[in-house]
Amino acid sequence: MKKHERKITKIGNSYGITFPKEFLKDAGLSYGDNVEMELKEGEIKLHKKEDVELPEGISADFFKILERNTKKHKETIEELVDR
Repeated sequence: MKKHERKITKIGNSYGITFPKEFLKDAGLSYGDNVEMELKEGEIKLHKKEDVELPEGISADFFKILERNTKKHKETIEELVDR
């Protein structure tokens, strides 16, 4: 895990934090991306906002779960594709 220390700065009537380019690149973020913020148990979590409108009944973490399971079962999926 990479750690960086930053100071909260004033930006107009709001406050902000800068991020090193390499840190954002490693997180899959770049200039202009929208992010969602979540405050949970005293921790701030940021993640890239997906601009996909999900059908009713599909939760926001669906693609994360799908990606995790696809990686977990990659070999089996590739064997099925080759059939």
